[in-house]
Amino acid sequence: MLIEFKVSNYRSIGDEQVISFVPAPKQRDYPFNVISKGNYKALNAIGVYGANGSGKSNLLRSMSVFDKILHLSARTLSTTRLPYDPFLLREGWENKPTRFEITFLVGDDKKYRYGFEYNQDEIVSEWLYRKFLGREVSLFLREKDTIDVSSAFNKDGKGSSKLFDAAVEATRPNALFLSFCDTFNIEEAKAIFQWFKHFYMIDGLNTGVEGWQTVDIWNKSEEGKEQITAYLKRIKDLGIAFVNVTSKDFNAADLPEGMNDDMRNALIRELSGKKGYSIFSGHQLYSAEGAPTGKHISWKIEERESAGTNKIFHLIGPILRILSQGGVLIIDEIEAKMHPHLTLDIINLFLNAETNTNQAQLIFATHDTNLLTYSSLRRDQIYFVEKNEWESTEAYSLSDFVYLGENGETKSVKERPDTDKEKRYIEGRYGAVPVLGNFHFHSQTTDANGKER
Repeated sequence: MLIEFKVSNYRSIGDEQVISFVPAPKQRDYPFNVISKGNYKALNAIGVYGANGSGKSNLLRSMSVFDKILHLSARTLSTTRLPYDPFLLREGWENKPTRFEITFLVGDDKKYRYGFEYNQDEIVSEWLYRKFLGREVSLFLREKDTIDVSSAFNKDGKGSSKLFDAAVEATRPNALFLSFCDTFNIEEAKAIFQWFKHFYMIDGLNTGVEGWQTVDIWNKSEEGKEQITAYLKRIKDLGIAFVNVTSKDFNAADLPEGMNDDMRNALIRELSGKKGYSIFSGHQLYSAEGAPTGKHISWKIEERESAGTNKIFHLIGPILRILSQGGVLIIDEIEAKMHPHLTLDIINLFLNAETNTNQAQLIFATHDTNLLTYSSLRRDQIYFVEKNEWESTEAYSLSDFVYLGENGETKSVKERPDTDKEKRYIEGRYGAVPVLGNFHFHSQTTDANGKER
């Protein structure tokens, strides 16, 4: 269960911004959107709105960068530079570290708070805290090369002082200590990494790589095939009667265009020498009179299906996996290439307890204002993102929105759950919309001799 994520000094984000899954107090609308584990509660989804260039993608991308550093840390070379991309619009901030912190629940009772600060060359600081039954305790604290490990870390596991000493000794300046604890098979670190195994981000504008996850689910079980086919067939307008996946030797040329080099190289290493796959969609064949013949015709999904149909096929694999195993799915531009009804349907898979039996969580960024009216999102599940006076991204929840009086004083009146949120957002009452200046178009005309005047 994800409880909170914090980020500062990353791309358009200057001061610390927080995405919190903790339910806001005194909110009674859509109580089924609150999931529970032990004594903890969290929201099952959060949607992020904002103008183009406001930084909503950076907010989501920061979570992916955090996860990437965590997982690749122990495998990189000592000369590898960290993905440091600080805020550049205030003097001196290009020399400040980027800071990430995440709070999450493992099992039903262990709450962890983990974070680190870094620049392009080194991890500046790193920390891990655990709250279990009693107060929060420190498991380790790091300041550059100095790592102080508490006796509480892995107290109930098989870790020994020798293992921790070896992990400390192996930790390079540009790598995370927690990653090396996992490498040295320290049980508590392994449990934390198991949680992050189900922490996954998707770029909604470029989903080709996710198609491999869908194929993987298809090949592993008949149940997976049935679920994928059933989901596609229930979208009647697609006209898909069946899906078929055929195997072939893997060829790197078949990987989707636009994939970043790190992902492409990782897939090539993983799939070289293995089988690749082609996906076919089948459609009803009709007679000359337009009547169904009972025969079918099929083609490669990427060649003849729409971009939206391809995206749906790509997404359904990661979505089914997160829903079946639990975890956190992050989707930027969730509505890209898809009809609003389909976007709403995907979100409803997470909001509906009958389809989300393992309490998976969804974070998505979108411009689709229909969701403000037609989805069952609570006010604390709606975030807005905009730039402040020094062009730094700021995020705030609708549940925190408070009206101002005529003289600028803060009222105690908050937004009502039955308010027309879509209308108010379009009107600019919540901010986070484009601000357009005047534009004058001067057309050019010519005289009889063809000269401009």
